[in-house]
Amino acid sequence: MLSFGYKFGIPLDADLVIDVRFLPNPNYVPILREKTGQSPEVKKYVQSQLLYTEFIKHFLALIDFLIPNYIKEGKSYLTIAVGCTGGRHRSVAAAETIADYLKYKKYSVEIYHRDVGRKA
Repeated sequence: MLSFGYKFGIPLDADLVIDVRFLPNPNYVPILREKTGQSPEVKKYVQSQLLYTEFIKHFLALIDFLIPNYIKEGKSYLTIAVGCTGGRHRSVAAAETIADYLKYKKYSVEIYHRDVGRKA
């Protein structure tokens, strides 16, 4: 599981790449700008959006379909990359949710927030 910022480039080793730039950007909320998607305030902001709720429902259903089929084909690992503009807010919050879901489903999960500390 990987979060990233499109402004720093798409990760080349990702198997699945999902773009969450369609979600409202916490960067434009002054009290959230300096925080990351790991902070409770930013998570709450992102997760409270109806659009996010619909997205995550559909994306987790897609993952539920894909992973068993990847396993059946012999794939031993899968890198899911979630991107937003700078890789600090939306992608981090979404990647955390997806990782938590995968852990709940008993998959081994490693999460890396590639660009969370970067500013451009």
